[in-house]
Amino acid sequence: MLDGSPYQGYLYAYPHKTAYRPLRPRPPLSEVWAAEPRDALMLYVHLPFCEMRCGFCNLFTRARPPAEQVTAYLAQLRRQAGRVRAALGADAGFARVAFGGGTPTYLTAGELDELCDIAAATMGAPLGRLPLAVETSPATATPDRLSVLVARGATRISIGVQSFLDTEARAAVRPQRRVEVERALAAIRDAGAPTLNIDLIYGIDGQTATTWRASLDAALAWRPEELYLYPLYVRPLTGLGRRAADQADWDAQRLARYREAVEVLTDAGYRQESMRQFRRADVPAPDGPDYSCQDDGSVGLGCGARSYTAGLHYSFDYAVAVSRVRAVIDDYLARPAADFDVAEVGYRLDDAEQRRRWLIKSLLRADGVDAAAYRTRFGAAHQDDFPELARLCERGWLDEEGDRLTAEGMARSDLIGPWLVSGAVRSAMDGYALR
Repeated sequence: MLDGSPYQGYLYAYPHKTAYRPLRPRPPLSEVWAAEPRDALMLYVHLPFCEMRCGFCNLFTRARPPAEQVTAYLAQLRRQAGRVRAALGADAGFARVAFGGGTPTYLTAGELDELCDIAAATMGAPLGRLPLAVETSPATATPDRLSVLVARGATRISIGVQSFLDTEARAAVRPQRRVEVERALAAIRDAGAPTLNIDLIYGIDGQTATTWRASLDAALAWRPEELYLYPLYVRPLTGLGRRAADQADWDAQRLARYREAVEVLTDAGYRQESMRQFRRADVPAPDGPDYSCQDDGSVGLGCGARSYTAGLHYSFDYAVAVSRVRAVIDDYLARPAADFDVAEVGYRLDDAEQRRRWLIKSLLRADGVDAAAYRTRFGAAHQDDFPELARLCERGWLDEEGDRLTAEGMARSDLIGPWLVSGAVRSAMDGYALR
């Protein structure tokens, strides 16, 4: 694999949900969380709705759902929150909150207020005292919606622009106009959220070094606190899934655009946090309790959200195809409240998989592996647990200590991450029938 394409896959979570299987018997959440540290949890609330389905999108989302389904979803979300909160126990506390999807701002301003009530009143996450991140889109980042979110404590608004050029947006099957994008960015800045993040994509058909620089410059004109840069992937069951392109040529183009962006953003005063994340160097980290995805658990609400403890990651069913996504949403809406007391599908992580997850989630960040923290938690050196890291050192992709990726290694994060997936997880992923 190390000699193959540098774009094997985005390992944003480990294990991926395609490795999950039905849990039988379904474990009660009260037992799942009983022995877990619960004082610095992440709360993630998933809204599986968008105004459109982009051509590259493989997220769990439905475009333009009927209004009554949105109403029913919020009601079911509140029921689930009540049951999950009871299972967690009174001593559970949250360090961060995020609303994702889908596009949470597909909801109206009133519905967003209700969503905040579910997080704050039902789940007990003190919005206004915690970092709250919300995803939005150019069409839905309206002043009324943003006003509600900022009033309820939103500290980070992330907008998926992808390209400031109308022709490239159309090539990605994203029918937006530059004027709409600029209007949305102005609304976000006027709303006053401390952090603006702009998502851009490189590798779009017809994109050149010149057009890519144009999008980077347009984004930098807004002085965003963060930028996320994503290589374009063409996945099965998505709008661009039939793309025919020479893989080697496309890989070379994406690597070139990535390297150009690193240079541009570094010169503009941004520090690189990962292959995708860049943060303005003069901006401090968000205030609030410390949270580490390597050590702390995450609680997901909604039919597309995952939750994880040290030994169990769980969610509802996973789907990409439109018909299957709708079926999973319908199933979620039909669930009796007692179904939210248990974990439905998931993956149990033994000690070896816990070590592997800790390594992967650390190694793909610019700070790399905290060797002392790893040894404290697992009682061994990560280099001894994972001798294969020496192969990355030999290629110049990992420093001599085996702690941090080099610049060339960081550029190949989407190769190194999948390469580190265990045989058991890979087998489960390969055995999943994508629907």
